Amino acid sequence: MKSYSSYKNSGMEWIGKIPNDWNRTFIKNLVDIKITDGPHLTPKWIDNGIPFLSVESIQNSKIDFSKRRGDILLEDHIEYSKKCKPILNDILLVKSGSVGKLCIVETEIEFNVWSPLCLIRINKKGLPKYYYYFFHTKYFQILLKLNCGINTQPNIGMGVIENLKVIIPPKETQSQIVSFLDTKTQKIDELIEKTEKKIELLKEKRTSLINHCVTKGLNPNVEMKDSGVEWIGEIPSGWDLIRLKYLFSLEGGKGPKNIQEDDGQYPILGTGGEIDRGSDFLYDKPTLLLGRKGTIDKPFLFEEPFWVSDVMYYTIQKKDVTPKYLFLLFKLIPFEYFKYGSTQPSMSRLDYESMLFPIPPLKERSLITEYLDEQTQKIDTTIEKETQRIGLLKEYRQSLISEVVTGKIDVRDYNEKVMK
Repeated sequence: MKSYSSYKNSGMEWIGKIPNDWNRTFIKNLVDIKITDGPHLTPKWIDNGIPFLSVESIQNSKIDFSKRRGDILLEDHIEYSKKCKPILNDILLVKSGSVGKLCIVETEIEFNVWSPLCLIRINKKGLPKYYYYFFHTKYFQILLKLNCGINTQPNIGMGVIENLKVIIPPKETQSQIVSFLDTKTQKIDELIEKTEKKIELLKEKRTSLINHCVTKGLNPNVEMKDSGVEWIGEIPSGWDLIRLKYLFSLEGGKGPKNIQEDDGQYPILGTGGEIDRGSDFLYDKPTLLLGRKGTIDKPFLFEEPFWVSDVMYYTIQKKDVTPKYLFLLFKLIPFEYFKYGSTQPSMSRLDYESMLFPIPPLKERSLITEYLDEQTQKIDTTIEKETQRIGLLKEYRQSLISEVVTGKIDVRDYNEKVMK
């Protein structure tokens, strides 16, 4: 791709040179209404009212109304709209928490937003979509982060935002840039979406393969019997159904207060993995860790000495079923059948100990483990490659936007070439 014919210094270190007929200004000079945020008060929620959105409603630079906080009364919407009423082509920018996350309003549906979102309405001097792309550049995102204050979380004031510098290409050039980026980013996004679907299918294939092997075995012609357990179904006739308490004992974790050290030798584990370091350990053999409170549907293996907090159980092997094989068996468990507690899901020791698992003879178990190790490794390798591909596509997307909207690449004759 070609460059513009001549450049000048932009006066902005983070952008560098810009084309000669481009200018720079402050964001406040591109808006007719002062940048504002949504109301700071929590509204009353109702069913089937006006959608009320916050940060989580911005997904992949789009508004996802399914993730709205709730609905509000029409009269509340009218009252809140006196402060902030988003309309078509407004830019919504997160100013607190996930600072820099943004979207452009592409709907005429009426809705309100909460205070972490601020509204930028570009006037006739610029095209909203051009500045939507400009705000996505790594340069502008860095500028936002550098100007953030820190309280309990990063935040940037609207007075700071309006005084950030941006560049102004000729309006016709803005239009050509938008047309080019709309086309190119759509193609990139379609590739990303296709790759994400492929990864999901691979993960489903992996889960299905494990579930089949640990309930049906490797011999497709083996005689089957009913397990009597809904989510297990039929199992080979030579297999046993055994409760967890006969295979492993469960030990509860302990509060780590007395052993916590910043440079401790041993990891302190919670339901999401390592949460701190400690000077001592509770257990030093391979184990399957099971959630007791909070995140209960993500058991994980651990093979090094560790301390575990009281929100988890660790397992101690009793028979020849290994923690690794038990981990495979836990892929079968529909945790929604067991968990209790609406605000913080929990699993009792009795819930775990009474779980039934299909157990094949030792030799067959070894063959299943070996086969699954080989097959899941192949799937995992493919998932990793596809995940890396998504990362590269996203990097290319942001790099392309940055290069085009800051004038490093001239795309003005792109539409003409496409038409030819």
